Order: sequence, then C-alpha cells, then structure tokens
Amino acid sequence: MKNLFLLAAVLIAAPILVHSGDRPQTGTIVSENSVSCGSKQQGSKQTELLCQEYVVRTGATDYHVRQMKPSEKELIPINTPIEFTLNKDKMKFKANGKSYEYLVVAETASDATLVR
Repeated sequence: MKNLFLLAAVLIAAPILVHSGDRPQTGTIVSENSVSCGSKQQGSKQTELLCQEYVVRTGATDYHVRQMKPSEKELIPINTPIEFTLNKDKMKFKANGKSYEYLVVAETASDATLVR
C-alpha cells in the first residue's frame, strides 16, 4: 500500500517537475531579413513599417522570429550564437550580453535534417 502511494506521488509530480521551467536551448542566427509589419499614418502620408525577421537554427529546427515592435532598431549580427527559451509563441534569448524577446512566426526542419 505504501509503495502504491509512492508510485502515485511520483506519477503526479513528474510532469509538474518537467514543465516547471523552460530549459535553455542553444542556437545560431543564420539569416536576417526586413519584412513589412504594418503601416503608420502621419497626416496624409502613409509610411510602411519594417521589422527584422531572423532565422535561428538549432540542431534540427529553424525558428523564424520577428520583432514585436518596429521601434526596436538594433540589428543582431549573423552567425551570433544565442541561448534561448521558448514560451508559447515567444522566444527570449541573449546575444552579445543583451536580452531580446521576439515572436515566433514559423518553425521548420533545418536543412541539415532533411533527407535528400
């Protein structure tokens, strides 16, 4: 009976412990592109806003991430190694000593894992 309670406790606690924290992953920024992310009306002129979109490559996955606000103008160099965490549709990472938060807009298998 005691072993049954111990087994039940382990089965209940294990998923909680697994999901308790996002484990950091490592990746590399392999490309950058400016993409349209809306427009801004100033009087009678309409200006298109551009956001940076990066491709972050891990061992098996390419994540396409985009700025959440077009006002953030800092560019991150290509081939920069990063350590990131994923939470729903957001990627938080550190690069060159600074923290960033980007929106994940696509996820694909990296070219290295595709069978040719």
